[in-house]
Amino acid sequence: MQSQRWLLLTVLIVCAACATAGAQAAQYPSPVAPLPHGEGARRMGQRLRAIFDAYDWKSDPNKPFERTVYLQVVLTKPLSLNDEIMVRMELANEELRAGRSDRAVDTMETLFQHVQTHLDQLPRPLQFEMHKLLALSYLRLGEQENCIGMHNALSCNFPLRGGGIHTKTRGAEGAVREYTKALELDPESNLCRWLLNLAYMQLGRYPQDVPKKWLASPSLFESDYDIGYFPDVASLAGVDVFGRSGGLIIEDFDGDGLLDILLSSSGPLDPMHFLHNNGDGTFTDRTKEAGLADEIGGLNIVLTDYNNDGHPDVLVLRGGWWGKFGEYPMSLLRNNGDGTFDDVTEEAGLLVNGPGQTAAWADYDGDGWLDLFVGHESKPGDVHPSQLFHNNHDGTFTEVKAPGGPQTRMGDLLGANLGFVKGVAWGDYNNDGRPDLYVSTMFGSSFLFRNDGPQDPAHPESGAWKWTDVTEQAGLGGDRYTFPTWFFDYDNDGWLDIFAGGYSTQSMEDVGSFELGKPDHASHSLLFHNNHDGTFTRVPHAAGLDRSITVMGANFGDLDNDGWLDVYTGLGDPSFEALMPKRMFRNDQGKFFQDVTTSGGFGNLQKGHAIAFADLENNGNEDVMEELGGAFPGDGFHAALYRNPGHGNHWVTLMLQGVRSNRAAYGARIKLTVVENGRERSIYRAVGSVSSFGGNPMRQHIGVGRAASVREIEIWWPASGIRQQFHDVAVDRGYHICEDSNQLEPVVLKPFEIGKTKIAMPMHHNHP
Repeated sequence: MQSQRWLLLTVLIVCAACATAGAQAAQYPSPVAPLPHGEGARRMGQRLRAIFDAYDWKSDPNKPFERTVYLQVVLTKPLSLNDEIMVRMELANEELRAGRSDRAVDTMETLFQHVQTHLDQLPRPLQFEMHKLLALSYLRLGEQENCIGMHNALSCNFPLRGGGIHTKTRGAEGAVREYTKALELDPESNLCRWLLNLAYMQLGRYPQDVPKKWLASPSLFESDYDIGYFPDVASLAGVDVFGRSGGLIIEDFDGDGLLDILLSSSGPLDPMHFLHNNGDGTFTDRTKEAGLADEIGGLNIVLTDYNNDGHPDVLVLRGGWWGKFGEYPMSLLRNNGDGTFDDVTEEAGLLVNGPGQTAAWADYDGDGWLDLFVGHESKPGDVHPSQLFHNNHDGTFTEVKAPGGPQTRMGDLLGANLGFVKGVAWGDYNNDGRPDLYVSTMFGSSFLFRNDGPQDPAHPESGAWKWTDVTEQAGLGGDRYTFPTWFFDYDNDGWLDIFAGGYSTQSMEDVGSFELGKPDHASHSLLFHNNHDGTFTRVPHAAGLDRSITVMGANFGDLDNDGWLDVYTGLGDPSFEALMPKRMFRNDQGKFFQDVTTSGGFGNLQKGHAIAFADLENNGNEDVMEELGGAFPGDGFHAALYRNPGHGNHWVTLMLQGVRSNRAAYGARIKLTVVENGRERSIYRAVGSVSSFGGNPMRQHIGVGRAASVREIEIWWPASGIRQQFHDVAVDRGYHICEDSNQLEPVVLKPFEIGKTKIAMPMHHNHP
């Protein structure tokens, strides 16, 4: 499968056995005594660097630099023509992965010079691959020299216009030339045709100069609805962090009422970035001051409040996609409430190695403390069972095991090898007050596990819990090939539905076919509607959300405050050929999702990873932030922050605090009743139900459309069963709600504006 090719690369050498340093760490360590401030992070940094150093450069996907040196040495030896072609093409690939696209161009141009007299004698498929690789090298060179080297708000933002047009043109010109030659050899290549159109667009020559037989019609990229333009203000705010694929959380980490930003990058030695909100439209990088300088790596980060102290904590996940080269531990970062964090992984009993990038928190047993499920990536010969950890209420966790030891596939959930897990989400799909678990996997079935409560209801304190695999009876069976997932109530009927982003291709040709509107073999996104009886129905074409493939990061929020949850999908693949505009979908009253990508300016072409919806400016409109960048060291990019222009609708922001339930209120259900245009309607939200690859704030921002007030707010608390009602609530403001109180406490949120008077609006942003 295309998305896994980079794990299987060879470089004309026999791959040495994987180093065992990662596997040597204790898998289920006992909790240890608390460490001095900063010591946990220091130890974790040492551990991570030691694991990275021990892995063999010959086959570790994170070490292309070393392989380029080796291949250059190989080229000094006498080689046959076929061997020279093979070595130079592999060298060019490794140079691309290392970020040295100019050297990749030189390597391929030299290859063509060396084989010039024999070129016509080479098989046409080989000639095609050679021209395609040279074209890709030029294309990436153009991106590095322009989108990265001269980065601006429109860089790589599809359709390219204004500042997105390349001023250094050698890369795009070379790509046009070489993709044209490749298409002459194989006119049926939809991938080359798509990338040729992009290269012309980089030069400002699309569509007028594209040969008609290869033109991608501008009508393919028109929006279904004009959502209004969301300018990328990341550089104005100081949050345009450069990195690889990684995680993102937006949250008020220091309790000052302003939402901060935390980002990670998956490179084993890449730093995290803690960006403090200054309240004036700018952010300051306080990574070192926060004690996070040693917290390197991390393909995903997940928000929690595991110790119920009111300070948002973070779980860092590492090693995803890398198989035997992904034996990195996760980290639990305790928020000290003073702008600093401590790595408490060891003392919490969570020092566990294994490739993975997804986890989710929920109070599965209703004891008022958040428990943890971690999904690992297993495949034949490299098995990593997923894990459930119970919160011991004292800062430590105990892995939950079935009686008699680990059992097989999830009749009991415990100790199960679920396959290549890419997304996990908790949600109470049957409205019985207990969180259930959905597991999204690639290369096989995904799973729904119903939480049936204590095995002995008379003695729930025993900890023995019953889980039932209801995948088939719920109508969710079959091989799915999916990645990010979540529960959400997309049609506001009071029952949680399921989204799962499709992720698989037969080859990168599927990318070109998809973008050109041709038939493809990729997995498309899925939407399952809750039938209110324990079953789900697969919604045809996912109500429009199937217009996404290779979905990695994804999340949901309310772009226009109409009370209907919208969806943003970050697309991509490790291959440098996977250049696709991200896709934003507006929820049209729970009936259909309208593609608003180009009208809103959301179509960045770089690899899309963690996404967050959040009202960063405290002005009542949810902005959208996306961490961008690919898998390889040379595939980094700048994060984007799309500022919401506002749509004139009303909203409320609810900050829930559990007392008998967990402090973060995960699992709480919210129902708003409003009267809009003379008609009563309900709006539903579930706290803690967020994407398995992206982190929205804990506070609940809820649009209410044109309603001038909220007739009723109802909160259903998970552990206590308490139902609170608040009537005739004023809109356009924030409220704090405590589980044991019958009062709404108004919260004053300080508004500000990012980049006021400095935002450049593109011309003709609706159409190429």
